[in-house]
Amino acid sequence: MFSMKPPKPTFRSYLLPPPKEDKISPETKIKKLEAVLLPGEIVVNEVNFVRKCIATDTSQYDLWGKLVCTNFKLSFITDDPMPLQKFHYKNLLLGEHDVPLTCIEQIVVVNDTKRKQKILTSNHKLKFNPTELIIYCKDFRIVRFRFDEAGPESAKKVCLALAHYSQPTDLQLLFAFEYVGKSYHKPADKTNGIDPGGGPKTSLFETYSDWDREIRRTDASEWRVCSVNEGYMISTCLPEYFVVPSSLADTDLKQYSHSFVGRRMPVWCWNHPNGNALVRMASIKDLLQQRKVDQRICNAITRSHPQRSDVYKSDLEKNLPTIQEIQAAFVKLKHLCVIEPFDETEEKWLSLLENARWLEYVRTFLRHSAELVYMLENKHLSVVLQEEEGRDLSCIVASLVQVMLDPYFRTIIGFQSLIQKEWVVAGFPFRDRSNHLKRSDKESPLFVLFLDCVWQLLDQYPAAFQFTETYLTVLYDSTRISLFGTFLFNCPHERVKQSTEFAIGKNIQLGDEKGLKFPSVWDWSLQFTAADRALFNNPLYVGKSVAPVQNGSVKSFKRTKKNYSSTLRGMPPSFKNGLISEQEFLPRRNSLILKLKPEFLLQNGTQVSEMDQYFREWFSKPVNLHGGLLPQLFGINIKLWKLCYLRWVPEAQINNGGFITAFQKISLLADEIEKLYKNIRQYRSSPLPARALEMEQSRMYFRADGLNGTCGNTDILSSSFPFSPVGNLCRRSILGTPLSKFLSGAKIWLSTETLANED
Repeated sequence: MFSMKPPKPTFRSYLLPPPKEDKISPETKIKKLEAVLLPGEIVVNEVNFVRKCIATDTSQYDLWGKLVCTNFKLSFITDDPMPLQKFHYKNLLLGEHDVPLTCIEQIVVVNDTKRKQKILTSNHKLKFNPTELIIYCKDFRIVRFRFDEAGPESAKKVCLALAHYSQPTDLQLLFAFEYVGKSYHKPADKTNGIDPGGGPKTSLFETYSDWDREIRRTDASEWRVCSVNEGYMISTCLPEYFVVPSSLADTDLKQYSHSFVGRRMPVWCWNHPNGNALVRMASIKDLLQQRKVDQRICNAITRSHPQRSDVYKSDLEKNLPTIQEIQAAFVKLKHLCVIEPFDETEEKWLSLLENARWLEYVRTFLRHSAELVYMLENKHLSVVLQEEEGRDLSCIVASLVQVMLDPYFRTIIGFQSLIQKEWVVAGFPFRDRSNHLKRSDKESPLFVLFLDCVWQLLDQYPAAFQFTETYLTVLYDSTRISLFGTFLFNCPHERVKQSTEFAIGKNIQLGDEKGLKFPSVWDWSLQFTAADRALFNNPLYVGKSVAPVQNGSVKSFKRTKKNYSSTLRGMPPSFKNGLISEQEFLPRRNSLILKLKPEFLLQNGTQVSEMDQYFREWFSKPVNLHGGLLPQLFGINIKLWKLCYLRWVPEAQINNGGFITAFQKISLLADEIEKLYKNIRQYRSSPLPARALEMEQSRMYFRADGLNGTCGNTDILSSSFPFSPVGNLCRRSILGTPLSKFLSGAKIWLSTETLANED
């Protein structure tokens, strides 16, 4: 009998079966996305199926993902690639779509159906479910999110959590405290100073030795480091250590301190090589003792000069704009660069820029600082900067004078040390002026103004600075990251007090340390890779330590007063013998040049003062890049810092253009020169000077060998490089609505929303 069962197959396949298709839905993928968290960072609330708006008038390029609010940042997480973006300058602390909470200026929620909008604050309730979230950032970005597919309650909770955590009521609620609390017991470098990459360290000026080194560096032999304020026993807004005339005893300082506002006694800043000193002090509040105390201080400063020169006092509050005027100008600048669409303001944009008065104030500070340079260098007078509290305008002026006169402060390490000395430990109120707690009526962008002034000098003398405008812009952005203790407090005493209270509450053992040690912003490795930090290096800069090669051997090189470079002066062609021709000087009617005509560049036949003559003679000579610098103050010379203020504006970008194209070519040339120097040294077997070891590795971001992938790739370049405006300035469309309706009478810089406020 035959079996009715079918025969078994005898064919055997040795091929692997095809892999099963991953049929995970897009919704499931979004739900599985997780935020990258730092130590101490926690997720407060999140919402799925959120759409990030990339363009204003189309949703074609929008991204889908998850919106997460933590106690440090607002994070948008997506698997979708950013459209239209060719380059992203990555910050190691933040994702591509992240916004630090301390960078948030205003939060606006919108409901399209009910035609309602509301500016959210920490103590407000939200009576409607938002369909859109608009974030106005302090770095001039506008970020928009849509909740069309998201759960309405989840979207509402995220918006309320964001308002709560971005507007803390107490300093200890800022993320830096949680971060340092979690990582405090981990091994860390406790040395005084920050080493950004194996070289010299940034002086933090928190110890006696830091100030003593600065005295010896500037040869201020008649000044001494004073420790009378140890433990902040005299003034809570002065550092524990500062420099005073040697002729003033500690008993004198204690006695006179009561006469000054905030007990801020005169503090030494810097010494000129000719012996003149730059000093800061607060106003004398004791009117009965004012003359006596003032004379005693001036006599002590005079005796600290080798030739016993006189003292010149500069009342900054009489000569410079107030912090309120500076804030008002900055608000107008924001309107112009962010809120107002370019197509509606293009014809009057320059007039609006002039009316904002921001560039006028930049020029005012540069001019006053240049006048003080004249007093120090030409008149051989010590200069005392005086204002009410001695910790606002004097920070800007004292820093600018030192940048102009001391080439050390035009290096990266020197510039960072200068900010530590004249801003951080000197008691500049970063918390109030940056409005970290969103309740300060004393907000004012003084630090931004200082960086803008430095950028003007960098733009006029690019070969005199070791750093680039990318470095200055990133430094400005770092003031908005609440992880670093550098720009978080009003004074060193506040850091010690607040961190000690926090440590006690968290049972952290401090030992002999005075408060918690917060991360310093000068440790750039926390934010950027070594390759990305190369964008801080200026290829045009030539330091004194670079040794030239002659006949195959390294020669020592001492720069003398006769070593000048006049190729980058940028002087008008008709500028001969200190004079400018009338044709060169005649500006357009109603232009900024008419209002800002420098008095020290006068027409022929006009009587010239001694100061004017000094400026005219200085500008008639080639510039010594390793000597003093003076700013050019014509209206055409004072420019808008476009990389900082316009980097998010797509209409303002120049693809494959801008200064970065020249920067790239110069970097490639500098990199080839460095390699040639190295090859010649190896061929001759010449010993390498210790200072020249820095040249062993390329300092350039754009390298001739193309290891960074940037040698010939010019497609990534634009006038906003290394930043990308894609998705970072997404205004709501205001088509069909008169712009003036929203701008007139507005008290806040957000004034272009088309929907009605919530009742």
